Amino acid sequence: MKIRAAFEQIYSTVFAPQVRKGIENLILILAGIGFLIHLGLIALKNNGILLFSGMSQDLLSDPIAAIYTPFSLILVYEVYLLLFYLPRSFTYCVSKQFEIISLIVIRKIFKDIPLMQLSEGWIQDSHNVELLIDLVGFLLLFLLIYLFNKGKMKLPKREVTDPKLLRFINSKKIVSVLLLGILGVMSITTFSDWLYNVVMKNRIDNVDGLFFNQFFTLLILADVVILLISFRFTEEYSKLIRNTGFIIATILIRLSFGATGYFTILLILTGVTFALLILQIYNAMEASSSSRSTS
Repeated sequence: MKIRAAFEQIYSTVFAPQVRKGIENLILILAGIGFLIHLGLIALKNNGILLFSGMSQDLLSDPIAAIYTPFSLILVYEVYLLLFYLPRSFTYCVSKQFEIISLIVIRKIFKDIPLMQLSEGWIQDSHNVELLIDLVGFLLLFLLIYLFNKGKMKLPKREVTDPKLLRFINSKKIVSVLLLGILGVMSITTFSDWLYNVVMKNRIDNVDGLFFNQFFTLLILADVVILLISFRFTEEYSKLIRNTGFIIATILIRLSFGATGYFTILLILTGVTFALLILQIYNAMEASSSSRSTS
């Protein structure tokens, strides 16, 4: 019980309203500074003052690509918020995951727009086609997230007074605090390696899946742990299947980081669509059960 109380105190401290507001302000300041630094690196490269090697020369091709850096920092803050919402319902947490992946997709679009070929026959260029597919895919993703959130609103609201439910929430807070510590170390290590390569080796590696690849891997493990913990507190078949389906959706999103070309957005859309269908079926089962109990 002392351990649970200690984690409860840590959770209340690191996710306190004033702490969240402070981190939000810090991220906004760092995003502005990062944007200016990125613009500066692009200017140095374009004037031949500083040369870079590595896979991500496209990040230094045009000032528009500088938007990539503040978006990356905003995504880190979204991850922090996800861990704050983790002890809430499984469905709410999954919704935040989808919002994060949508921001990752739009970040990639900002990086790819400056690389468009606008010469004659532009529609035949593979990069242009991939960008157009990503744009259409993002619109579909936005629609799917809207439908998922709409379905989420139909879930019954429960008063958090049941002792078993309170213990389950406390267990999820422990998972959230542990994840925050792991991700904190991981983000510092990732940023340090990236900064070393830029400053010491004049090299910028491919950073599209950097950090978030590992993050979604950890998130899958955390979801599985929470699912196993939930077995102690609920025996409802529909909830267990719903939560398992959400884990499958997260796995599909995780696989998208290792995919290339059109397959990336296809895996993301498949994962979100799968979660949406799972939620719709769950809501239908709950509505049917409720109507039988009142009749």
